[in-house]
Amino acid sequence: MARDVTYSSYLDLDKILSAQHPTSGAHDEMLFIIVHQASELWLKLCLHELKAARDEIVADDLRPAFKMLARVARAQGQLISSWEVLSTMTPADYSQVRPHLANSSGFQSPQYRMMEFLMGGRNPKMVTMHEATPEVAAELRAELARPSLYDEAVRLLARRGFAIPAELLERDHSGGWTPSLAVEAAWAQIYRDPEAHWDLYELAEKLVDLEYHFQRWRFGHLKTVERIIGFKRGTGGTAGVPYLEGVLKQAFFPELLSVRTAI
Repeated sequence: MARDVTYSSYLDLDKILSAQHPTSGAHDEMLFIIVHQASELWLKLCLHELKAARDEIVADDLRPAFKMLARVARAQGQLISSWEVLSTMTPADYSQVRPHLANSSGFQSPQYRMMEFLMGGRNPKMVTMHEATPEVAAELRAELARPSLYDEAVRLLARRGFAIPAELLERDHSGGWTPSLAVEAAWAQIYRDPEAHWDLYELAEKLVDLEYHFQRWRFGHLKTVERIIGFKRGTGGTAGVPYLEGVLKQAFFPELLSVRTAI
């Protein structure tokens, strides 16, 4: 059976390479489509790794989680680089493509939203735009109902004996994370004596790296949009650059940033 497998058949290249359907006749539309399709593939890998990493954190088996989180950071590097390619599109180039996008927007990417939800950046209202695809909306709601990656990291701290308030462990997971002085104090203990808590210290740094790259990706998005369309509204109905500036300020793991001031 293996002898019948070819490079093209194994990778299903016929489907992948025939999935680009430009409609504008503009030369740069192929660039626009491929960059976004490739980004969705990288997002798929990120979600695959993050879900598995969360499971390993739940099991208190952190070494495999470290490899998975490190891989996500590398994949995020590819996502960040994609903005450099897309930024070769000038305002004049994009103006030929934009009318054909209608109301479609990267803002509507279910995988991007899932990654936000998984990391802990949660706003239940964001599910609304996916109601037209019931199975996607159901998957997003299922994610909102369970602890995020960061929730599970904090739960692990509690199982390891750190003083984490019960209300944080039993909270409604559908909303975003609210910064906690108790959680900051737990991370501070770890950072002050990393040798005594080495795997938790490494987990903290892997999470910081994850957020760092995610925010770099968001920043690349902001600057690319600013470069191509200026301060026009986004095709999906957002305010464009001002909206992207707002989400850039949203931290996923706030105590891992504030602890740097506390120690």
